[in-house]
Amino acid sequence: MAGPLPAIAVLGASGLIGQAVATELTRQGFPVVAIARRFTPAQKAIFAEKAVECPVLDLAAEALSALFAQRAVEIVVNCIGTLQDSPQRGRAEDVHVGFASRLTQALTLAREPRLLVHLSVPGNERDDRTAFSTTKRRAEKAIAESGVPHVILRPGFVVAPAAFGGSALVRALAALPIDVSERELQRPFATTDVADIAGTIAHLGRRWDGGERRWAAVWDVMDREAPSVGSVVAAFRAHLGGPAWRLRLAPWMMTMGAGLGDLAAYLGWSPPVRTTALAEMRRGVSGNPDGWIGATGIEPASLARILARRPATVQEKWFARLYLVKPLAIGSLALFWIASGSIALTASFDAAVSILTGHGFARPLAEAVTVISSAADILVGMAIAWRRSCRTGLIAGIALSLFYMAGAAAITPALWLEPLGALVKTAPAIVLMLVVLAMLDER
Repeated sequence: MAGPLPAIAVLGASGLIGQAVATELTRQGFPVVAIARRFTPAQKAIFAEKAVECPVLDLAAEALSALFAQRAVEIVVNCIGTLQDSPQRGRAEDVHVGFASRLTQALTLAREPRLLVHLSVPGNERDDRTAFSTTKRRAEKAIAESGVPHVILRPGFVVAPAAFGGSALVRALAALPIDVSERELQRPFATTDVADIAGTIAHLGRRWDGGERRWAAVWDVMDREAPSVGSVVAAFRAHLGGPAWRLRLAPWMMTMGAGLGDLAAYLGWSPPVRTTALAEMRRGVSGNPDGWIGATGIEPASLARILARRPATVQEKWFARLYLVKPLAIGSLALFWIASGSIALTASFDAAVSILTGHGFARPLAEAVTVISSAADILVGMAIAWRRSCRTGLIAGIALSLFYMAGAAAITPALWLEPLGALVKTAPAIVLMLVVLAMLDER
């Protein structure tokens, strides 16, 4: 009788690939330990006691080894990565190379061998141009030189039930009348079904359970064909019923958008378009899956087959159409509050004070109220712009708007009849903040 399947630790189980892999391995009967810095409430409900929240990237080799030993882990799947340096997610050098080195050290400390399955990127060293790809390649070298049993998987553009980053952007482009520039549309863009990644790890798990211990493989995990970026977007457009007419973006618009994405990343956001993502797209995504197919017997799923298995639901269409609207809404609200407070403190200060003095306020009190309310507006705008405080900023903005409306009704009710409808327009702003609150979750 076969014994229990080996326990598998999935590092980065809160991410797009990590969550899908951990979920599928659990479905196939493997004991899974889902490890991440943080899980959403929904993810905690999915993984239950399997979820382990810890600052995994900061753990020393000894701490990692103890964590695996405590859970009797035999296979470690590393899905941790970062596209570009950021204050929140760390430097690519530390996340990819530094962590891979500590991880291999941790595996060598174990009494019994453990298999490392590492998620990397396709391509070759001579074409690597970004810190993302160069550090990924150096992490591969560190793993290969460590001597630990390992299999490095290099997926293409990963299609999963969930959407995040590039996969979310492709859906958005498919649902909106927007196309990237011709330069990007022609680049190869090989796709990978996330189920094939999970299936490969399950295949390795069963062979490990069967006694195979000598592993040192690097596999491109992707479809046999490498369609272009344009073909992938077109397939998603047909899948989602997107618009027939489209606005073609110029290359400089793509570059400018990537720069704005870098700025948003410094505020804690995870924009899908950044300079690294654009550079990697312009390089193209391709590889040779023959080695993987021959070793596992897995026939890769084509993009058409992936999409056919997942009929487009109304919630997916909503997500795709709103994905690029979300940053516009957040940006406009942040600018609205900051501009509102700044104008009242500068060019319109006397006018704002005169409204209050005209209704019985002493001038010193009117000036103090104007300064305080303007400062509050600016703080709300800054809070909305910063990812970690955005939710608090939106709630504060709604409360402050309601307070202004109530105060105006009590003190200066005539403002409700003002020809430009300044107070009346506050109600749609409140609704917009409620909409952004509803869209704020990224995972």
